[in-house]
Amino acid sequence: MEGKEEYFYERTVNYYETDKMGVVHHSNYIRFLEEARCYWLEAIDMPYELLEKEGVNIPVIGVNCTYKNHVTFGDTILIIPYVKDYSGVRMTVGYNVINKSNNQTVIIAETKHCFTDKNLRPINLKKYKKEFSDKFQGLIKE
Repeated sequence: MEGKEEYFYERTVNYYETDKMGVVHHSNYIRFLEEARCYWLEAIDMPYELLEKEGVNIPVIGVNCTYKNHVTFGDTILIIPYVKDYSGVRMTVGYNVINKSNNQTVIIAETKHCFTDKNLRPINLKKYKKEFSDKFQGLIKE
């Protein structure tokens, strides 16, 4: 995947991810975002395995979700991740989550990350691994 093509992760809701009301429990969306981010990093040739092999970790330091509409068992959602903000030290990944059947926004979310070395000490990716930094910088959605 090159440039700023829009990537999406498609996922069908499982029965066990719903609550007594039959809708996806709010906590599961955090897992969905993590899944989408992992597959997205693979799609842009920056899989977690490569990052970790090169001594780079990207822990989550914050999550924010605004719930707009619900989905239920069997619904398919599209999760569209993108780089919202990037400084070399921190990165914010934004997500649009859409119900595939009716194109309604399900949630708007973001995860905030920092970059660390193997010992979880903060690093500046611009200095530590410039080629990784350039890739993230080029993915900022304007």
